[in-house]
Amino acid sequence: MTSLPERAGRRCYSYVNTFHSMVYFSPDLAGALTALGIDDDRAAYFAGRGAAFGRVGAGVVSASFFSFNHELVARHVPRVWDTVSPEDVLAARLDAADATLRRLLGDEALASAEMAEAAELALRAAEACSRAARPLYAAHADLPVPGAPHLAYWHAATLLREHRGDGHLMALVRAGLDPVEALVSHTASAQGMNPEWVLSTRGWTDADWAAAQDRLRGRGLLDSDGELTPEGVTLRADLEDETDRLDAAPYEHLGAAGVARLTELAGGFAKALATAGAFPADLLGKG
Repeated sequence: MTSLPERAGRRCYSYVNTFHSMVYFSPDLAGALTALGIDDDRAAYFAGRGAAFGRVGAGVVSASFFSFNHELVARHVPRVWDTVSPEDVLAARLDAADATLRRLLGDEALASAEMAEAAELALRAAEACSRAARPLYAAHADLPVPGAPHLAYWHAATLLREHRGDGHLMALVRAGLDPVEALVSHTASAQGMNPEWVLSTRGWTDADWAAAQDRLRGRGLLDSDGELTPEGVTLRADLEDETDRLDAAPYEHLGAAGVARLTELAGGFAKALATAGAFPADLLGKG
């Protein structure tokens, strides 16, 4: 096993994930799914990310997405599959990724040697991902790799995102955090989404949020102002370290030089996407 610098895999992942996640904020995806008959933002998200599972019910989506209120999920799944097939959603999502990347980065960047190299490195890293106990990764790993380098890189970024995400859920469960507690503690760390974004997209109420805060205070993880206590800071740091451990295989497989190069390339593309307005300005922070 190749020794990597501390947190090198986490840093690499953070840039690679940006390349995948931009599609969820893209008007191209919203437009494509609206054209297919999905005109609700939450239904579009559940369908877009969950389509790799096929025609599943709400239970599978709630379990694998973790942070969403099951009642919200059940309002849209499996009903959404009566409107459009998972296969058509997957095709629309890939087309939207293509359109968004062309619009934000330009054809020259997409056809560049750097893009092809990023795709090759990310796909090589994904070779070491494991399907065991990782449902979202496993479902996406069954999808074909697109031929165009920028879409191959987007696909590989999807695999690496879902692999780490599945592992992170293992760490959350082990730490005894339920979905709302996980969201509250993450936003309190200033690393997660703005609480207003969370409440508007995850289906939880202000009362749910306040109750989770009370439970975290009872464990000594949150103070009276809603900030993490030293114990809470330690818990969140331990969660990320445990996630790193569970997600080490792809980066160890790629090796130190490969990880450094992928981080460099992915960082450049991530910065370009952010500069081009791929993400809402108020997405992150404690609000």
